[in-house]
Amino acid sequence: MLQRCILRTYHVLALVLCVSAREDFDWTKNEKTSFYYSTFPTGFSWGAGSSAYQTEGAWNIDGKGMSIWDAFTRKKGKIFLNDTGDTSCDGYNKFKDDITLMKDMKLNHYRFSISWPRILPSGLKSEHINEKGIKYYEDLINMLLDNKITPIVILYHWDLPQLLQEKYGGWQNVTMVNYFNDFANLCFERFGHKVKYWITFNNPWSIAVEGYETGEHAPGMKLKGTGAYKAAHHIIKAHAKVWHTYDMQWRSKQKGMVGISLTADWGEPVDISNQRDIEAAERYIQFYLGWFATPIFNGDYPQVMKDYIGRKSGQQGLGASRLPVFSPQEKSYIKGTCDFLGLGHFTTRYITPKNYPSGLGDSYFADRDLAELVDPKWPDPGSEWLYSVPWGFRRMLNFVKTQYGNPMVYVTENGVSEKMVCTDLCDDWRMQYFKDYINEMLKAVKDGVNVKGYTAWSLLDNFEWDEGFSERFGLYYVDFSNKNKPRYPKASVQFYKRIISSNGFPNQREVESWKRKSVETCASSNQLLAAARRKSQGNQEKAWPVHDEV
Repeated sequence: MLQRCILRTYHVLALVLCVSAREDFDWTKNEKTSFYYSTFPTGFSWGAGSSAYQTEGAWNIDGKGMSIWDAFTRKKGKIFLNDTGDTSCDGYNKFKDDITLMKDMKLNHYRFSISWPRILPSGLKSEHINEKGIKYYEDLINMLLDNKITPIVILYHWDLPQLLQEKYGGWQNVTMVNYFNDFANLCFERFGHKVKYWITFNNPWSIAVEGYETGEHAPGMKLKGTGAYKAAHHIIKAHAKVWHTYDMQWRSKQKGMVGISLTADWGEPVDISNQRDIEAAERYIQFYLGWFATPIFNGDYPQVMKDYIGRKSGQQGLGASRLPVFSPQEKSYIKGTCDFLGLGHFTTRYITPKNYPSGLGDSYFADRDLAELVDPKWPDPGSEWLYSVPWGFRRMLNFVKTQYGNPMVYVTENGVSEKMVCTDLCDDWRMQYFKDYINEMLKAVKDGVNVKGYTAWSLLDNFEWDEGFSERFGLYYVDFSNKNKPRYPKASVQFYKRIISSNGFPNQREVESWKRKSVETCASSNQLLAAARRKSQGNQEKAWPVHDEV
């Protein structure tokens, strides 16, 4: 059985201005240099991120419709401990408190998503617009701007209206292109005079592969070898249509930008002197990042995807490739449809060729003919799939630079989880991860990569999809056992705040003191959390006395 550790949703996003020029990436050049002390350019933007389903809660409040995740989490065994995002962080009611946390950290921007079914309960603009949902996002955006925090808004972070899934099959159906465009157009109309950064889709790789190939994510479909490609094809078309809608109807009035946020691990050849390993590593990247980026920049899928999937389809006796085809008109329509590109990145794999015979059956993973490996020496502080390999981040940023003509980049998601039950808010592993990954991004700036901003994932601990609440990526700890969902700062809050105030890493002496000072400040948070837990346990004992009577 083919297995792999599939990348989840907590990924590094990077906004990138679309330029179609390309040069060859030098796979043989992998500089793993010492720590680089310097600062980012003036005006560099620092932020943190979230998404609607993961943080808002209020799943059926104020007229919100059901999403595919509301439905999926109600199926027993789909989510760890059968958790749901019904209440999650209660961000719907606590957004003002959260913006206060952002202001204290001196964040420049906040990346969040709009819930499609909160705005359009049935998914259709023609049926009903939920004004209470509109008002919630208006209030959120207004308060961000009042506190000088720039909103970066994602239109689709996985929460498709359930009625569209039931009636049309979701992203397997091309009708989603028009329905999504109607939703996006409504958002531009209502919020576009204040929002200047729009992202159509967050991590479409996960939407397609985990939603329609493996079934690990909503809507839980297992359409091996076809479902992911078909969903991705429609998502790319939907993105392009939304970009054209904004370009024709709103750009001249609102002066904003529209992009897409992609996610990808870095793939490093096992042997950089071995051409077959190099080809396998590039194939890994093209099946991951290039699957979406290449059509948007160049108008069509990567040639290696067309070659491999086409050949495997022929070997399986199919009359046509399982990878859909863009018409000449569609290629022209899609090419260049981004003002920035989101790049999600968390970790790295070593890659080497591996032949998967066509007789094993259809599969996105088998189509790639490669194996993913990890170095046992890599730190693995968080999720089982997330190894800390900072140098892969610099490599990925340089790959984007060479492949897409040195676009302007805003990193919009990067962070690490903890895999143990959190009883200590002094998260030294997260501070180390941020320090190392942000420093590799700084080296990429020195390399000439045009990086303009960075977003930490995530502001809060939240609902982590099929892992439920078992994995925590937040800068702030959320006590999910308490109905008030109190937030407690981890040591990484102060550490990240110092990076922001210094705009990088000014000198060795100062940087080496940050971690020690951050750990010292988290002691009070630990005391507050411990006291709250004791109080909660006491209340439970009063409410549920133990009776010894027979």
